[in-house]
Amino acid sequence: MSKEQRAQVNVMLRQPRPEGPQSVEAIRAGFRAMMARMAVPDGIRITQTTLGGRPALHIEPEDGPRTGTILYFHGGGYVFGSPETALSLTGHLVARTGFRSYSLDYRLAPEHPFPAAIEDALSGYRALLDSGEDPSTVAFAGDSAGGGLTVTTCLAARDAGLPMPAAIVAFSPGLDATRTGESMDTKAGIDPFFTRESLGHTGDMYLAGADPHQPTLSPAVLADLTGFPPMLLQAGTDEMLLDDSTRTAARARAAGVDVILDITADVPHVFQSFAGVLDEADQALDRAALFLTQHVHAPDTAATSAR
Repeated sequence: MSKEQRAQVNVMLRQPRPEGPQSVEAIRAGFRAMMARMAVPDGIRITQTTLGGRPALHIEPEDGPRTGTILYFHGGGYVFGSPETALSLTGHLVARTGFRSYSLDYRLAPEHPFPAAIEDALSGYRALLDSGEDPSTVAFAGDSAGGGLTVTTCLAARDAGLPMPAAIVAFSPGLDATRTGESMDTKAGIDPFFTRESLGHTGDMYLAGADPHQPTLSPAVLADLTGFPPMLLQAGTDEMLLDDSTRTAARARAAGVDVILDITADVPHVFQSFAGVLDEADQALDRAALFLTQHVHAPDTAATSAR
């Protein structure tokens, strides 16, 4: 753990920004520029493909993958971001696990508000199952809004009668569109990335007038997580969305779900992106990779271990 490293990340995230709400184009361009600075590991092969009718990046180890697929949902408040901006995360997960990953380019608001992202994520999962993937070999992973999609896509899959994936890994997930967590206030000013106003600006684009008081928008406070797969929720103490994770973990425990709430001190939202710069990022990714390899199995291995 390095105070110097954390200070370097904090300075980067607190660069001066334009006053007032930004246009969608400016938000998207700024996020692309920031994420282009993140390190993508060597030893992976990246190809453009499609999944469930949407563009996707297929990422796999250069020497070939082991059995296991990570269906990844990028962050960006459902308004910005792409599989390319999440490459530092998907690449490191692939490099650490040996699994392949599909990083889905789901539709974004305001052009495509709620529930378009969930529909695309569910279509991506259905496409994997229809291609012959066993659910025991598939894990959902995502960051920020994409971390929220790991949970809401499971809700949609359960409602559609589809089997659950083997595991969920969510980095700083956004799981409460009502924004009622205490950390929204206690971490205001401490969070170098978000303000209540910035979250409201993009959140309103995604909601497009929808009531946030529904499970697929605010699972941290409203969802029944019964039957969910094992979950790993990682967050930092310096983020306004911290209580999205803590309350979701409590709901998971109450529903009898195996859940690990993994909180790292003095780090910001989706700190895992800073792999190679921040020791805590590499350590968190190591823990996430271990969790995935513990829960994602070839079908015959899963059957054997269940006996």
